[in-house]
Amino acid sequence: MKEIERKFLVTDDSYRALAYDKSDILQGYICSGHGHTVRVRTRGDKGYLTIKGPSTDGISRFEWEKEITLDDARQLFTLCGERIEKTRYLVKNGKHTVEIDEFHGENEGLVFAEIELSAVDEEYILPPYLGREVTGDKHYYNAYISRHPYSEWRKE
Repeated sequence: MKEIERKFLVTDDSYRALAYDKSDILQGYICSGHGHTVRVRTRGDKGYLTIKGPSTDGISRFEWEKEITLDDARQLFTLCGERIEKTRYLVKNGKHTVEIDEFHGENEGLVFAEIELSAVDEEYILPPYLGREVTGDKHYYNAYISRHPYSEWRKE
């Protein structure tokens, strides 16, 4: 399956009042390098194993995800080094859903949003709480953030 998404920094917290869902996420990386990642995640009472390939255009890349048991996810976390903790808000926006991630811990203060698309050139509505686009910027890949926390580079 191909994942196509655009990423944006979030300029204010008005999305919170618009959100129809909110969940806490813990994720870690079993391995990551050269654009490939193998990730384990818990979201609510579910676990997920995800494999992602490299992006050639900064917008799309291969993604395979499988739901696993919460117990299996917790066991796989033992293979992970750094972990990311975040709260995800889901907001309907036209025919799309905007996923806004508020990061915690060493990534506190980082908030960005993703809009998943069905085609690279698909049109979408940009909600007012979204600012600068950061699609393709490695600083905003979760695998990068797990190794280089926002607290280390936020002033750049």
